[in-house]
Amino acid sequence: MTVYYHAYTAGSNATVITIPRPTTRHADAMEFGTVFCTDDLITEGVEEDSTLIARARGIYVVSSQDGSHAHMLVSIVFINGKYKGSTLEIQGSYEHFKPGTETAVVGGTGIFRLARGYATFETPYTDIMRGYAFTISNMSILHY
Repeated sequence: MTVYYHAYTAGSNATVITIPRPTTRHADAMEFGTVFCTDDLITEGVEEDSTLIARARGIYVVSSQDGSHAHMLVSIVFINGKYKGSTLEIQGSYEHFKPGTETAVVGGTGIFRLARGYATFETPYTDIMRGYAFTISNMSILHY
């Protein structure tokens, strides 16, 4: 399965925020201990206006002192399409901006009950001015 994340870190409809949300500046995304809450859009295709199929809801914690890795806990909540009502649970260490970073699929619900597997992530496009990043995730999943 391949899905496409669209993350917005700026504007009134931001899908990623720091915890606690700063009042005067954005936290450094690479600073040890920074925590982000996310509700990213996941679409069927590459385009931002592609059909919405799920949301990536969870947290990222920058967990390495040099800022190179974050620990991610994300639920992919399917809201449209053939997987509607099901979830996939992703957990693991995520290396920022490294193509092919891999984390574990540790569970799921609905169609993905008892899911196990892995997910890779690659972020081929970022727009700092817009506060936007596009990430491709390929997942290999075993489930009942």
